[in-house]
Amino acid sequence: MKANAWLKPPAVNPRASVRLFCFPYAGGTASAFRLWSQYLHESIEVCPIQLPGREDRLGEKPLSSLGAIIDALLPVITPCLDRPFAFYGHSMGSLIAFELARELRRSGKPEPLGIFVSGRCAPQVEDPDPPMHKLAEDEFIEGLRNYNGTPEAVLQNRELMELLIPLLRADFEVSETYQYCHEAPLDCPIFAYAGLAEISAELIDDWRHQTGGSFHSALFPGDHFFLNSDREAFVNEISNRLLSFSNKPSQSEEGLLQC
Repeated sequence: MKANAWLKPPAVNPRASVRLFCFPYAGGTASAFRLWSQYLHESIEVCPIQLPGREDRLGEKPLSSLGAIIDALLPVITPCLDRPFAFYGHSMGSLIAFELARELRRSGKPEPLGIFVSGRCAPQVEDPDPPMHKLAEDEFIEGLRNYNGTPEAVLQNRELMELLIPLLRADFEVSETYQYCHEAPLDCPIFAYAGLAEISAELIDDWRHQTGGSFHSALFPGDHFFLNSDREAFVNEISNRLLSFSNKPSQSEEGLLQC
């Protein structure tokens, strides 16, 4: 698979010298990050990841295990690690960001400057939410409603949900069948976030055990999808944090993603 099927930079950023790869939540798409460049510092290029089974990859079968996603992503993303970079992931995307960073370390490839995670407890902690991916359709839809991330009009559209449910089930299976394996903490800093209404500060703070570097956590107003409802403040937070430990990269004319 060509890299451009997976990587969807929303716009050319000739001043960028740091890449922020963004991994989506269950059912999420690269478009979820299309406005982020408005709030990131000009030296940071946002690089959303488009997983199979959505938007322009709708005809592809979605991947239903984290291992399959990491195996597919590794050869795609490796040519794009020719400059400083960081990872961000929300919910399911947090696991992708974390495990991809560990796989880069195992294989001796460049490692991220930092990892930003949100909307999920630390990987070594059992997810407190009951599994959903095998629920009957009506129960599954009700579970989606509780997350407050899918418009009610979509949930009530049976034809549309028939198209979306296989993707959503696969994505929930990725998170719900994940098995954590202990390894040494990562060297890069980790920044963990959540909505005030969804996860306790203690569960978010458990991410600190996955880094030997610095750690920061914070709660934002809102629920599981605070990254959308409080987008500007949240993306500004990521931008400022990334600049603080990336040596405030200077402007460059080599920022265009060419992998």
